[in-house]
Amino acid sequence: MQTTKNLMPIAGVLSGALVWGLIWYPFRVLQDAGVSGALATLLVFGIALLVSLVWLPRVWREFAAMQNASLIAWLALLIFSTGAANFGYVLAMLKGDVMRVLLLFYLAPLWTILLSASLLKESLNRYGYLVIVLSVGGAVVMLWNPQHGLPLPQNVSEWIALAAGFSFALSNVVSRRAQHISLEAKTFSVALGTVALTLPLIIWQGGIAPQLAGLSVANFAVLLILGGVLAAVAYAVQYGVTHLPANQSMLLFLFELVIAAASSYVLVGEAMSLQDWLGATLIVSASLWSGKIHA
Repeated sequence: MQTTKNLMPIAGVLSGALVWGLIWYPFRVLQDAGVSGALATLLVFGIALLVSLVWLPRVWREFAAMQNASLIAWLALLIFSTGAANFGYVLAMLKGDVMRVLLLFYLAPLWTILLSASLLKESLNRYGYLVIVLSVGGAVVMLWNPQHGLPLPQNVSEWIALAAGFSFALSNVVSRRAQHISLEAKTFSVALGTVALTLPLIIWQGGIAPQLAGLSVANFAVLLILGGVLAAVAYAVQYGVTHLPANQSMLLFLFELVIAAASSYVLVGEAMSLQDWLGATLIVSASLWSGKIHA
């Protein structure tokens, strides 16, 4: 029987799945309006960072008080992994096919198994091996193309999605492993990591000032709303993954696939091929079985 205490972290993870299943579309709209993916990511997560500073003022005190090298190392890994997952997700979605990008991202249960074993010392049972077989099999089926030889990602967007999925799994496992880091600090790390990874690219592209000059009031309003939403969702998701087993969190995030499949079909007319559906079935099956790995 589910209690309110159990339902809260589940609701937190599901809210993240809902938002991330839809957020690709406003980023594409902004890109069509002349706002690059890197700039949109920087501003959205920069706004989320500012919101977090106001909402979670004790974060700076916690950061300043950190003296233990191990504590700092786990925090740095969380900042990097969350930043890489978020930035990679946005970049992949801007150019790639929504569902193919998401399915590559959702090979995360495979990475979660390996990372949970090494970082959380969670033993692997027979379901773990089944998840590995299903995940790899789904990827092979979806990516198989006789013209390209090996079943590998076929473009830059798909490679980025694969890397982002690994980073997402790493952030999920690290968040659960780093119980000594507060929920507020974990939430703040999501925006901080994304800004830290995006800013160098913006500087390399010529700096932020020239790009900001081209922003319209409407575009900035959209960015402001997205930043506020992501700040709230980051807190909800970090609460969820901190209080749930890593693979149960991964299972709940599958709701994102349903939202993305429906929205990509309705909004941009993307449809999956039979080969993609077969690969998707195996990958989703792997995620469903992942909840039994440590049962």
